Amino acid sequence: MLTAIVAVLGTLAGALLTGTLQHISQRAQRVAAAASARRTEGFAAVTALATALADHRRAMWVREDLRIRGEDWSEARIESHVTRSAITAPLLHVSVLLPSLAPAAQTAARAAYGLREADGATDLAAARQYAMQKADELVEAAALALAS
Repeated sequence: MLTAIVAVLGTLAGALLTGTLQHISQRAQRVAAAASARRTEGFAAVTALATALADHRRAMWVREDLRIRGEDWSEARIESHVTRSAITAPLLHVSVLLPSLAPAAQTAARAAYGLREADGATDLAAARQYAMQKADELVEAAALALAS
């Protein structure tokens, strides 16, 4: 009779241990899947923002180059408004999904917007270079944030 009680208690203990280990394993898998999904979403958001920033930089370069040369830049201005507007959603996504990148994202966006303040071709080239540098810094910060 004592042997039967020990056997039943051993079986119950084994079942409890197996259930607990299975629960812990499933929880770890859910956490890993959530972290992977977050990294994927973060990568997509940073990619969309970097693309929108590059598009806006290009549009602003064309617009300001035309303006500086005294040519008609009305169509380029319309295009730059479209590309500036296209920055809003990815900037918001990056800021919400990866709050540690929000300052770098804002700086990169402001740098792209800043091309319109150029007084001449040299200023425009310098502003473009600065905007590209800030976009690169955002990407480097994103790589670090997403790697962890």
